Amino acid sequence: MSPAPFLRLRWQGRIPLAVLLWRDMLWSGTLINVLASFLALAALALGVHGGLAVALHLSPVPYNVFLLAALLRLKDGNAFTTSVAFAWFIVVLVL
Repeated sequence: MSPAPFLRLRWQGRIPLAVLLWRDMLWSGTLINVLASFLALAALALGVHGGLAVALHLSPVPYNVFLLAALLRLKDGNAFTTSVAFAWFIVVLVL
C-alpha cells in the first residue's frame, strides 16, 4: 500500500476508531517513536552532530500530529478516546 491511500483513508475518517487509536497510534506510532529515539541515541553514541540526533528524535512528530488530527476528525470519537489520544501525544512528544 502506498502512503497516499493510507493517509487519505485516515484523514477522511474511513478507518474505524479502534484501528486508528489502538493499532495506528498506540502500537505502530509508539513503535515508530521508540525507534526514532533509539536511532537518535545511537547517532549520538557514534559521535554524530547533535543537531542530526535531535532531528532524528523529532522526525515522527508530523506523523504524530497527523494521527491525532485524524482521530479528532472522526465522528464516532468520544471523551475517552480523545483523552487517550492526547495523553499518547504528550507522552511521545516528551519521550
